Amino acid sequence: MDIGLNHFLLVSLLLFSIGLFGVMSRRNVLVILMSIELMLNAVNLSFVTFSQFYSLLSAQVAAFFVMTISAAEAGVGLALIVIISRKWPKRNFLFERDPEKEKKY
Repeated sequence: MDIGLNHFLLVSLLLFSIGLFGVMSRRNVLVILMSIELMLNAVNLSFVTFSQFYSLLSAQVAAFFVMTISAAEAGVGLALIVIISRKWPKRNFLFERDPEKEKKY
């Protein structure tokens, strides 16, 4: 069995779907950042796949820029989390659910 373009795009779609589910369903900032990274890696896989199968150099350049933006996004996101945690040390800055507040009955 030959691995073709559709197989790579299917893996990319699965990775993007998992990342999208993580962004939509979680409230923890760190998990959301990791899910965004997963989505960006899925886009990179698509770019590299098209670059390989269609001999497009522009897709490799786009993948390089996505990796650069991904690294910058991770750095800025983690820096914001550190700043917020230092400014409000007692607050729950990760937006996690508080089980005590959810007990209404």
